[in-house]
Amino acid sequence: MSRARIRLATAAAVAALTVAAAPSAAALPAAAPAAAATPAAGGRAPHGLRPQAPVIRQIVLQGAVNVRDVGGYRTYTGGQVRQGLVYRSDGLGKLTPADVGTVAGLGLTKAVDFRVPVEVQYDGADRLPPGLPATSRPVSDLGLYTTLLTAIGSGDPVRQEEMLGGGRAESYMRDIYRTFVSSPENRAQFAATLREIADGRQGPLLYHCTSGKDRTGWMSYVLLRALGVPEQSAGADYLASNTFRGAYDAQVRAALKQSGRMQDPDLLIPLQEVRQDYLDAATARMEADYGSFYGYLTKGLGLDLGTLAALQSKMVR
Repeated sequence: MSRARIRLATAAAVAALTVAAAPSAAALPAAAPAAAATPAAGGRAPHGLRPQAPVIRQIVLQGAVNVRDVGGYRTYTGGQVRQGLVYRSDGLGKLTPADVGTVAGLGLTKAVDFRVPVEVQYDGADRLPPGLPATSRPVSDLGLYTTLLTAIGSGDPVRQEEMLGGGRAESYMRDIYRTFVSSPENRAQFAATLREIADGRQGPLLYHCTSGKDRTGWMSYVLLRALGVPEQSAGADYLASNTFRGAYDAQVRAALKQSGRMQDPDLLIPLQEVRQDYLDAATARMEADYGSFYGYLTKGLGLDLGTLAALQSKMVR
């Protein structure tokens, strides 16, 4: 096999690891009780409001498995985040024509892509409805995608263990999450997206990365908390990616083992999953650098009170 073909095959394996490559609709995890997030987890609601548990609204597609409406959550003040305004997603490069029609039905006016160029190069550009261009807004993955290309492409179980085993994959993920907060470039990308969401002239918006769980997960966590959704409810939305991606990611590991690319594909589990300690790494960095979540919003992201008020007015009813 030529070097070009090997490189292409390796890229395809990584794309399968990180992107939903058109699984059948029957294989999609259901957005039912296991995927629900309860505001009660964030503490008792004020003014005698009884907490309600919204069912996360999944947008069922064949070429992506982690597409959801961010709305539906209750806030501390008893409001509710509006649905139909903001969506979060994994990669959109594998959408079928029917999927594109479903996305068109969402009425999106902007699609923000947090992927870095190497991801777009190997996974492909977004497949979007006519007239809806992708807005490239890359957030660093600290070279994770290239690391996966190298590890899987080597086909060497010893090297794969050296690169990903012994807690190294978990440590890598925590480092990535810290840079969501510490990197000025990353902060600028998240801030720009929040400003667009707050803009009353901006229609429905979708943002995504490759798996829709890390960069997209942090963006969603920050948005929900900025809207006054209790911290643990925002965290439950973050952790729900494991429900939506779990079955597909297990199939990917099985395929890698069967193909002989990896003897121990479970080395990939820390990279495929979201975990509370990853989120904790980001929030700990946030508190160390800015003292509080509000400090992160105003000093780290540079959002003024007018923008925060506009965000509330638009997104909470």
